[in-house]
Amino acid sequence: MNTPNYGYDWGSPAAGVSRAEFDEGLRRHMLRIYNYMGFGLVLTGIVAFVVGTTPALYVPIFSTPLKWVVMLAPLAFVLFFSFRMQSMSASGAQALFWAFCAVMGLSMASIFLVFMGTSIARTFFIAAAMFGSTSLYGYTTKRDLSRFGSFLIMGLIGVMIASVVNIFLGSSMLQFVVSVAGILVFVGLTAWDTQSIKEQYADNLGGDTQQKLAVFGAFSLYLNFINIFQLLLNLTGQRQE
Repeated sequence: MNTPNYGYDWGSPAAGVSRAEFDEGLRRHMLRIYNYMGFGLVLTGIVAFVVGTTPALYVPIFSTPLKWVVMLAPLAFVLFFSFRMQSMSASGAQALFWAFCAVMGLSMASIFLVFMGTSIARTFFIAAAMFGSTSLYGYTTKRDLSRFGSFLIMGLIGVMIASVVNIFLGSSMLQFVVSVAGILVFVGLTAWDTQSIKEQYADNLGGDTQQKLAVFGAFSLYLNFINIFQLLLNLTGQRQE
């Protein structure tokens, strides 16, 4: 990760733009990212709702071993994104992002089998409020958040390991701890990633990679939001009787 570009020399010939032009370009860049993310969430929600409320679709998936393929498919997309992002074209990255959002929706369809619809909707709006306020903080703060990055990554690894262990233990207490810790980690990652997106924009000012950066930025923020939502749902969601 690059160091924050707070010392950017707005008037230097190398920059080639004024502060006002840079700010306007950054606003357009962030709006593009949030639009990608928003449409991605809409796609995920539509796929999850249609599959999760249609027995002809969810029975063949979630009552057979195929459910493991569906549940692990998003992880395969994340790994592919991580290893191929540098060599991927902007159009290829965008197509892969939409495919990932659809697959994530398929994976999340099971929440409509487990939780009440009103509880899902309520949790979504709570997650949106948490995400929005934290991302706004990451966008507006002058504080360098990069120093928290290593702690957040270690926290993320810890949450992942604990989640895997709890698959075998089935401990409700461990699940509670994992959910709370996970929410804190992904809230922190939201602020950190938002600030990183600003830095990447400054570092690539005038380049031809900003559309690809927008897709990758939307991908990072989308993952943070989805994880906040799922962890909140596990923590406070009202289950079907």
